[in-house]
Amino acid sequence: MHTLENILSFNRQFVEEKQYEQYLTDRFPDKKLAIVTCMDTRLTELLPKALNLRNGDAKMIKSAGGIVTQPFGNIMRSVLVAVYELGAHEVLVIGHYECGMTGLNADTVVGHMLEKGIPQETLETLEHAGINLNRWLRGFDSVQDSVERSVGIIRNHPLLPPNTPVHGLIIDPTTGRLDLVTDGNEYLANK
Repeated sequence: MHTLENILSFNRQFVEEKQYEQYLTDRFPDKKLAIVTCMDTRLTELLPKALNLRNGDAKMIKSAGGIVTQPFGNIMRSVLVAVYELGAHEVLVIGHYECGMTGLNADTVVGHMLEKGIPQETLETLEHAGINLNRWLRGFDSVQDSVERSVGIIRNHPLLPPNTPVHGLIIDPTTGRLDLVTDGNEYLANK
C-alpha cells in the first residue's frame, strides 16, 4: 500500500470513530499567538508540548528554517492575517538548533534538482528572468542571527500594529528547552 492509500484508510477510520472530537476548536487562537517556526519534523509534536500549547491555542506558520526573508512574502502575509483577522496579539519567531538551513549550500540544492530531472535550461531561464537561485536557496550561518533578522523584519514592518510584541527564541529539538533571543515586551518598553 502506498503512503497516500495508508493515509486515506486511516482517515476514514479516524472520522468514523469521531476521533476528531478531542481537537474541536475554532479558527481564532486561544492564546492570541502567531508562531513562525521551522518545518523540521522533530518539532511537529515537541514544539507545542514544550510551549504548553493545545490544538487551537496558536497560529503556526511553518517554513524551511522558520525564516522571514521578505517583508511582503507569504510568511509575513500570514503573520499579518493572524494579527488582523484571527486575533493574534503576539508573535513568536522560534528557530531551532541543528537546523537543516544552517549552512545550506544553494549550489548543492541546485545539483540535486539537476539529478532529479530539472533541465539545465529551466535553471538558465530562471536566471535570465532575474531569479537568483543562490540567494533564494541560501541558508544561514547562525540560527540566532537568523531569528534576530526575522524578528527585525516583523517588528519593523510598516503594517504591523506598533505595540505588537515580537519575540525571538531558539528551541533544542531534542529536549525542547527554549533559549530567549529577544523579548518583545522588553523591546517595546525600551523603544
